[in-house]
Amino acid sequence: MSARRKGRKRALDILFAADVREQPVGTVLESESDRASKNPDQQASFAFATELVTGFLDSSAEIDALIGEVSSDWPVNRMPAVDRSIIRLGAVELKNHPDTPTAVVISEAGELASEYSTEESRGFIQGVLGSLADRLRGSSP
Repeated sequence: MSARRKGRKRALDILFAADVREQPVGTVLESESDRASKNPDQQASFAFATELVTGFLDSSAEIDALIGEVSSDWPVNRMPAVDRSIIRLGAVELKNHPDTPTAVVISEAGELASEYSTEESRGFIQGVLGSLADRLRGSSP
């Protein structure tokens, strides 16, 4: 598994944990950073996870507003926590990592949804991210 794929999973763990524990994302990130620093094998994946989580922290209100605009039938606060976290990560990657192809961002989010959520969620998440890609990058996958 690539460092970026592992990084996406680690970032999902951090956002999801913060959401369900109702803790600040920065607090969970700091705790995970301490743990990752003790395991050199995790440094490459944790670096990307940190970029994604920090990207969300830096523009969380903007990201949630964009998600809310393209998902008007499902407000962000009503989405299942895991789906919300996956979409947030995909939005950060679409916004802050133009080097990552849109199709890769959407596909990776779909893989996370298949692993941690439901098959219905996979389609929903990919649809929301496709709409976000149109807004953020001016293109579909």
